[in-house]
Amino acid sequence: MRKLPLLSLLLSLSALACSSSAPPEPPGATNEECHDANTPGCVVTSGQQRITSPNVSSADLGTLVDGNTAFATDMYKVLRSEPGNFFYSPHSISSALAMTWAGARGQTETDMAKTLHFDLPQDKLHPAWNELDLELASRGEDAMGSDGQKFRLNVANAVWGQVGYPFEKAFLDVLGLHYGAGMHVVDYVGAADQALELINGWVATKTEDKIQKILSPGSINSGTRLVLTNAVYFNAAWQTPFEEANTKNAPFTTSAGATVDVPMMQGHIEAPYAQGADYAAVELPYDGRELSMVLVLPNDLDAFEGSLDAARMNEVVSALSEKLVDTRMPKFKFESKFSLVDPLKTLGMGVAFSEGADFSGINGTGGLVITDVIHQAFVAVNEAGTEAAAATAVIVGETSAPEPAAITFDKPFLFFIRDIATKQVLFVGRVADPS
Repeated sequence: MRKLPLLSLLLSLSALACSSSAPPEPPGATNEECHDANTPGCVVTSGQQRITSPNVSSADLGTLVDGNTAFATDMYKVLRSEPGNFFYSPHSISSALAMTWAGARGQTETDMAKTLHFDLPQDKLHPAWNELDLELASRGEDAMGSDGQKFRLNVANAVWGQVGYPFEKAFLDVLGLHYGAGMHVVDYVGAADQALELINGWVATKTEDKIQKILSPGSINSGTRLVLTNAVYFNAAWQTPFEEANTKNAPFTTSAGATVDVPMMQGHIEAPYAQGADYAAVELPYDGRELSMVLVLPNDLDAFEGSLDAARMNEVVSALSEKLVDTRMPKFKFESKFSLVDPLKTLGMGVAFSEGADFSGINGTGGLVITDVIHQAFVAVNEAGTEAAAATAVIVGETSAPEPAAITFDKPFLFFIRDIATKQVLFVGRVADPS
């Protein structure tokens, strides 16, 4: 049977921007509600409003976060072969693929769950994702962003479906109830350029233009049937900002062994600190102390990366204790972009990319297959705080004052941004050369 396009693209974005108010919808954005899939330019809702007070046990939420952490470190082990700096959002990738998983059946459902560490059944996992996203959306009520505006950590979802295509009501209900995603009706067959503009416009708006063209003209075509988009918007100031006057050029030894001069921030900060046999680490809270960045300086980068898993990450976090820390770290800003097809196949999700894929939960008949998963991410860290953005495109086609500790990040290091209460890891990165 010839494969029909399911999801021309599943985009999941994580971003940080610099405006305190909600950004306007992009020109031409569809926002008129309707209840059939035969009118381009409207938004089809499933008839189900998002559940804003999900009945999710703490055990189920913990199981979801533990699984997400395991996937985050699994992905790190595969991506570590990337040369130099890299940055990604496991939260974004997992969230986008969770929406896709709602339509997976049979071996495809099983293999995706194993790869993504979705250790809850469908009827519990999607409510848990809803609870997690609502928890994250509640953060930073009185906190500041890195740009002097309010702290922001917002999650948004949207779906872009082919006009007239027979989507399963149960699939749309899951997206509406647990992800707040209505379906924007577009015409990939007769007006692909307009669909491309609408999706790119939505992404750019939700990421404050950090990611302006997630889709290229070749990303969608007449075989596209559905695009799911997820956006996470983040902007946070440090709890204790670094003084700009203390930033001085200092040497940094890159992963290639070269020495470069970089702007090195410095501050005496009361912060959680740990020193293990093969690493030192510090946790820098953001304003409001609800999220933080944990930075890990290994003695041997390659050996530490080889040992990294969820247990190792939790071991580092558990070892942290409050201390006065003379912290020196470089300012840095960089982007990463890579295809996740091979990493996801390596982790066990190959069936979703094969002729044997079963996404019959989306259209009732199947014939849908993922053809590519593209991830792009941006991060900037300075004296004031952190700015980050990430996008994932899943393309499916028809076919008392103690002695202070000291830590100087003057050689390659790892970092991850996490929500402290839920322990959810939002972003992960490696700095090999901050210059």
